[in-house]
Amino acid sequence: MRFDGAVRDGPVRANTHRRLWPAVAALLLFFFLAIQSLVDDSPTMDEQNHIARGLAFLRTGDPRLSLEHPPLVNSLSALPLLTMPALRLPTDHPSWQRREGWYEFADLFMWQYNHEATRIIFLARLPIVLLALVLGLVGYRLAGQLWGGAAALPALVLLLFEPNLLAHGRYATTDMGATLFTFLTTFLLWRLWQRPNQWPWPAWAAAAGAMGLAFGSKLSTLGFAPVWLALAVLPLYPPSNSGHGRAVLNRVLQLIAAAGVALLIVWLIFGLEWGRFGFVSAALEPYNRFTGPMPTFWAGLEQAALLGGGGRSPAFLFGRFAESGFVGYFPAAFLVKTPLIVIVLVAIAAIMLLRRPDTRRRAVFLMVAAVVYYLFLMQSALNIGYRHALPALPYLLVLVAGLAAPELQRSARRRPLPRILVGLGAIGLLAVALWIHPHYLSYFNPAVGGPANGYRVLTDSNVDWGQDLLRLQGWMEENGVASVKLGWFGTADPAYYELAHEPLPGLGRDAFFRLWWAPPFDPAAPQPGIYAISASSLWEPPLREDEKLVYAWFRARPPDDRVGYSILIYDVD
Repeated sequence: MRFDGAVRDGPVRANTHRRLWPAVAALLLFFFLAIQSLVDDSPTMDEQNHIARGLAFLRTGDPRLSLEHPPLVNSLSALPLLTMPALRLPTDHPSWQRREGWYEFADLFMWQYNHEATRIIFLARLPIVLLALVLGLVGYRLAGQLWGGAAALPALVLLLFEPNLLAHGRYATTDMGATLFTFLTTFLLWRLWQRPNQWPWPAWAAAAGAMGLAFGSKLSTLGFAPVWLALAVLPLYPPSNSGHGRAVLNRVLQLIAAAGVALLIVWLIFGLEWGRFGFVSAALEPYNRFTGPMPTFWAGLEQAALLGGGGRSPAFLFGRFAESGFVGYFPAAFLVKTPLIVIVLVAIAAIMLLRRPDTRRRAVFLMVAAVVYYLFLMQSALNIGYRHALPALPYLLVLVAGLAAPELQRSARRRPLPRILVGLGAIGLLAVALWIHPHYLSYFNPAVGGPANGYRVLTDSNVDWGQDLLRLQGWMEENGVASVKLGWFGTADPAYYELAHEPLPGLGRDAFFRLWWAPPFDPAAPQPGIYAISASSLWEPPLREDEKLVYAWFRARPPDDRVGYSILIYDVD
């Protein structure tokens, strides 16, 4: 008799040719939408930092800029830039020597030392698009093995066209890499744990290797350690001849051994860096007299812990601010930025799959992975984007694909309903992706008024990450606007694109940032002109709540127009 959690290779191979061409069509459509949209998205707030960090590591072998993020995904993004040997790195500038000089280093690299920003951004985004495609294929495989072949294609479509995954599957940042490699690790651990009475070394090595790639892609992936530990101790796998306790011990030992190998892989990713430790906190500073492996990685972990405890900037949620973040920030972000059709289908799939003994354990496996990671995130005060919760999303989408499981089709009275639901869900999500194209980053569901109202709910990378600067230039040309008063939120340089503007208070570039304390207009009665204010700048992020008076006049009225969903236009007479 087949155990509930057994690997389902048979169903995956069934009807392969019938599913092949729709899968290829979905992959091609994703690639077209991703490429067509990314060429019009201006460089987002963090991309220049990631790109400069990756190219610096590839060129010099020195990971000193990889304090915030390990160099794996940044290096993958920078690989295509090796086809541009004339690119100059500002290693002769003092920012190269400073501990946290990467912001200035990256700004110099992108906007002053080189004049190829458009090509640099395009090439650096291509590897991330490929990682997003691989994520879809991993979900295709996992859904097929968990739920049978009929679930594979819906899972692929859901993973490719969910707007938040699609948004960050086009940017040269680490979010998609972290999502892919943690998901792949979980999949490989699940396969490994289907054989409780043995230690299959090739399967274990694959899981350990994937874990190393995960830890080497983004520091927050270490939050999956409690996820995998929870999955290891739960009775979700075939029974062991030696009893449940022995099986749990075996899985935990496999996990610990894999983590040890993963850290060795991370050290390799850091170029086998060896040097003096560089901690800054009082508790760890005494250890700076020692040398050891990958000191940049350990210093980055310390910095991540400090940021998670106090936050990098005040959190914003539904018009409220909190210096220490909101416990419910990430669940709220999920509810407002995830398409309603996905939320509904997650609830339906959970109910239908959990109530059946023959599907319950597989459903619990997926749900525990998502929920435990959310619980981990809720402890952090760094509330700056739904993107930090992206690694939890694939598990919920594969859970939805479980509505196609054959166990749910056994009742003749209800035979077509679950598969109809998941089919409609995949089609509906595709429709959402086509509707919001190319503004994936700013997607909000209708429950909060859609993307047009998103800036009143969340800010930063949830809606406005500086992606619409090029579209602002196009809007000005179409509307005959010679110059705008620009409250810019982003690191891209408007002057580089010859965009005629007068700087207003903003964030990301010094010319805008310093104006918060000396705005060049009367906040109570703005002078006539065309004001283009980034949605994130509108909420005055650098100022304390009682000081947020610079853009209060604009916040009190709807914009006259908008560029994408991230730049609000006000025509002041």
